[in-house]
Amino acid sequence: MIDQKMILPSVFDLKADMENGKISRREFLRYATLLGTSAFAASQMAGMAWPRKASAATIRRGGILKVSASVQKVTHPAQFSWIMPSNQLRQVAEYLTYTDGNNITHPYLLENWKASEDLKTWTLNLRKGVQFNNGDEFTADDVIFTFNQWLNKDVGSSLLGMVGDYLDPTGIEKGDKHQVKLHLKRPEIAVPEHLFHYPALVLNHKTFEGDFIKRPHGTGPYTLEVYREGERCVLKRRNNYWHKDADGKPLPYMDGMEFNDMGTEMPPQIAALKAGEIDMIDLSDAGGTDVYQALKDDANINIQPSTTATTRVLRMRVDMKPWSDNRVRTALKLCQHREKILALAYFGQGLEGHDFHVCPKHPEYCIKTIPKYDHQRARQLLKEAGYPQGIDVNLAVSSEWTDVVRYAEVLKQDAAPAGFRINIQTMPTSQYWEKWTEVDLGITPWTHRPLGTMVLNLAYVADSGGKPVAWNETRWVDEEFSKLLKTANGTLDVDERRKIFCKLEDIQVKRGSVGISWWRNVWMVTRKNVRDVKPHPNNYMLFNEVWLKA
Repeated sequence: MIDQKMILPSVFDLKADMENGKISRREFLRYATLLGTSAFAASQMAGMAWPRKASAATIRRGGILKVSASVQKVTHPAQFSWIMPSNQLRQVAEYLTYTDGNNITHPYLLENWKASEDLKTWTLNLRKGVQFNNGDEFTADDVIFTFNQWLNKDVGSSLLGMVGDYLDPTGIEKGDKHQVKLHLKRPEIAVPEHLFHYPALVLNHKTFEGDFIKRPHGTGPYTLEVYREGERCVLKRRNNYWHKDADGKPLPYMDGMEFNDMGTEMPPQIAALKAGEIDMIDLSDAGGTDVYQALKDDANINIQPSTTATTRVLRMRVDMKPWSDNRVRTALKLCQHREKILALAYFGQGLEGHDFHVCPKHPEYCIKTIPKYDHQRARQLLKEAGYPQGIDVNLAVSSEWTDVVRYAEVLKQDAAPAGFRINIQTMPTSQYWEKWTEVDLGITPWTHRPLGTMVLNLAYVADSGGKPVAWNETRWVDEEFSKLLKTANGTLDVDERRKIFCKLEDIQVKRGSVGISWWRNVWMVTRKNVRDVKPHPNNYMLFNEVWLKA
């Protein structure tokens, strides 16, 4: 039986919207769970059977999972800008929530949460009986400490841009040892999803002093045994991990995990996977098309696809010439032949984009017509902007992202008739990430987020002081856009949110700072001895219940 007293009235409104065809079952599940309804209760309300987990009787315990992945310099997890290090350390530390491959958000280190009807007060009830791997008890003090790290400007976390707009330290209240209340400055529907943003690992308030590698104390299923930048990361199974399987047996199943840095060239990694020297290639921060092409017909390899909101963003610094002129920005965007770019850069494995950072997979997405390639209109705009003879520009890209390089090459070719003379400046990935917010024109990978509001808050707004947030690489801040986005953040009704997003999308297309040619498919690539791997749009390795067949 469902305890209806524990469910907000607005959830029943959502149920009526679902029954009337205004939202899908998946959208109902997403929003009902965000508002604190358990996934089980929401599934029952939607008339969906609750899936049963397979018995652990046939599962083999033991073994070491070997993964090819970049092992990067890591200090403060809240500063992550890459997914690969989060995939390694999410096995050691954990998140308050998790969002699965269907965009449904669940409690994790939280037992549950509850939102007020106005979406301004969120009560987070922590899971009891959880210990860090050094024996310390997980309590509200750890959660409050972690939140304050995110909100500390000196830390420089992207979470400051995402969470800091609606929460400051004075709004964090300790209810008791296992409860935290958040009193928001404005309504926000996506709090639980923000808690699974990949830099949001929960820290031990007693031992963390800015460098997780020195004191790797987390609540996760593995301990960190070795971490050598550029070489390897070695994890060992914990014996007292809090999470149990469907039969009440201890997790994890594997004895350990090893991440080996094999560099950025894919052919050696593909060869190692085919030979069984490794079990998996982590493609979370890689293009993946060459891996897909090389292995899609291999009988010993599993390739599980996900459609995503992951993309490559053609970004222009609006505080630097010539991109301070919207006519020049619009002209370059008109030079994107999207169908051609998707076909040549990514083998057609994705969806065409629209120059706004909201994907058709987002629930708020407002359907728009794909812009057409128009070099003649682009040439006219350049002339109006004072460049009748065309213009020379430098385009910064990583040489190691093959799809990005191909995107740049196609754009260079198709922009030439409009008068753009593009000089492609290739560089190692590490060098690009050192300057990604500083170059005037570049192509930056952005990963999947389950809600459209999340990336817009990360990349296209200012902080409370009027300064562009940490990940606003283009410095574009638009007063009307920011005001509408704040309204959308606190709007529960899906139809109303979509109406707001129609306006947001129009603004970003007409006077925004980015071109988005396509949205990427991604793949989880493993050998077939790796069992119970569930694909994820971010390629997050949620591997507590993954096991290795002999």
